[in-house]
Amino acid sequence: MPYDPLTISDWQIAEEAERNMPQPGDWFKRLNLKQDEVIPYGKVARLDYAKIMRRLENKRDGKYIQVTGITPTPLGEGKSTTTCGLLEGMGKRGLNVGGCVRQPSGGPTMNIKGTAAGGGNALLIPMTEFSMGLTGDINDITNAHNLAMVALTARMQHERNYDDRKLETLSGMRRLEIDPTRVEMGWVMDFCAQSLRNVIIGMGGRMDGFTMQSKFTIAVSSELMALLAIVHDLADLRHRMDRITVAYNKHGDPVTAGDLQVGGAMTALMRNTINPTLCCTAEYQPLMVHTGPFANIALGQSSIIADRVGLKMFDYHVTESGFAADIGFEKFCNVKCRLSDLKPNASVLVTTVRALKMHGGGPAVVAGLKIPDEYTREDLSLLEKGIPNMLHHIKIIREAGVRPVVCINVFHTDTKEEIAMVKRAAEQAGAHCAVSRHWEFGGEGALELADAVKDACEEDNEFKFLYPPDMKIRDRVEKIAKEVYGADGVIWSPVAETKAKKLESDPDYDDYLTIMVKTHLSLSHDPALKGVPRGWTLPIKDIMVYSGARFLCFVAGDVNLMPGTGSNPAFRRIDIDTATGKVHGLF
Repeated sequence: MPYDPLTISDWQIAEEAERNMPQPGDWFKRLNLKQDEVIPYGKVARLDYAKIMRRLENKRDGKYIQVTGITPTPLGEGKSTTTCGLLEGMGKRGLNVGGCVRQPSGGPTMNIKGTAAGGGNALLIPMTEFSMGLTGDINDITNAHNLAMVALTARMQHERNYDDRKLETLSGMRRLEIDPTRVEMGWVMDFCAQSLRNVIIGMGGRMDGFTMQSKFTIAVSSELMALLAIVHDLADLRHRMDRITVAYNKHGDPVTAGDLQVGGAMTALMRNTINPTLCCTAEYQPLMVHTGPFANIALGQSSIIADRVGLKMFDYHVTESGFAADIGFEKFCNVKCRLSDLKPNASVLVTTVRALKMHGGGPAVVAGLKIPDEYTREDLSLLEKGIPNMLHHIKIIREAGVRPVVCINVFHTDTKEEIAMVKRAAEQAGAHCAVSRHWEFGGEGALELADAVKDACEEDNEFKFLYPPDMKIRDRVEKIAKEVYGADGVIWSPVAETKAKKLESDPDYDDYLTIMVKTHLSLSHDPALKGVPRGWTLPIKDIMVYSGARFLCFVAGDVNLMPGTGSNPAFRRIDIDTATGKVHGLF
């Protein structure tokens, strides 16, 4: 029975729902799994991916549904809420449905954005565990990543302190001649810590490490998180781990985790992360959690592993992509689907009246501050001016051969006239459109959305990639900039252009995939440019090489891999009830 989210908070709804939440031992009966395929882990369970896939390898896949959105406000437009609501709505229709979302980072949770568990009556439970580490996958990735840096810096110290004969005598090491000015990885932690973006390490004596400039980035931007999102099994992860470039030597050659003989230990630290974690919605539809790469600086998708197992377990499997269609859907289409050989049956484009008003010229929306009155009262003129942003995202999806389902994620302040204007525009642009009130009413409020998505899954589509795999590196970037973002072209910095030319001339990089790194707050590289910007050029400042994932990451504009903590962070309101052990202030 849905609760009134206008009078009680998300955590209260979650707490009530968790009273009857299926226990880990209940899931193997509910999902027709073998008992040894479900691994209990506190309130939740892991799914033994390899065992399930071996048993179900000949079973026909279910329908594959992807969730994306329009360019959001800094508050987000409810993709996770919509994912949960869609599962609840399809569950109300009696369909065998499940899904997967990403693990939230501790950085946003303890900073401005807060958790990513959905909201109202369309949320993921257990919310506290989900928001505070769940089964520790991010911690395992953090430890594995930092172990590579421990191996590197220790090696640099020993190579400085000992001659070749001593190195060989001590441990059988050969000299790698690591260039201290070309250390690629740096360190990671799962908080927004701007004071660690640039650091000096190794201060002290000769036995205190190698003195050099270093850096920290947020854990979910680690290449190891990207690896977990794209690998097919543990053997694939182990193979790719050795290929990760940690630094370069003084001749310009890569120094890999394999060269440092640390790839095996890194994989061992991540051995448990290979299995998705099973949670559920507030109405008890199964919802997996697996991987959490940032979308604007990484892949931004839940894992191929979770999607493959979900398509075997469910008749309808829902996966969420980070941020808007220019980022999330583009990477889902051109990277994730290439690697998985999966094709979507439907794509849901989450849209809100609030975001469209912002794109129409509404005042700035700032996380942590009261939303301006323009967003809570009817303003058809402002809304109409912002609708082109939605139309642009519809076009992105349609050009991939998929007819999207626009989900109008209704806020209680939206008026009938505003909703009708958005629906009319979406349908005129060739999209399906459904009005959904899942936040307020849960599955009952998402029945129109559930029906629209089910119908879309029955349509034939002509899904296609934006570019062929053999297209030149710079041509791919140009195509994405023009056809996805709407730019007039691309301008390359001297550093980026030099790297691009070198990469294009080296056949070792022919199979690398293209990852764009840009702001999520605009179709352009500039977060201040709202709506559908015209007359602009995409600047590519640098290229990051992820040699384990086989990604080339093109940095457009000013994107920081270590976000900063704001002046009014969420951690100020988080505490614990020492009598009950319950966490409060997260939601």
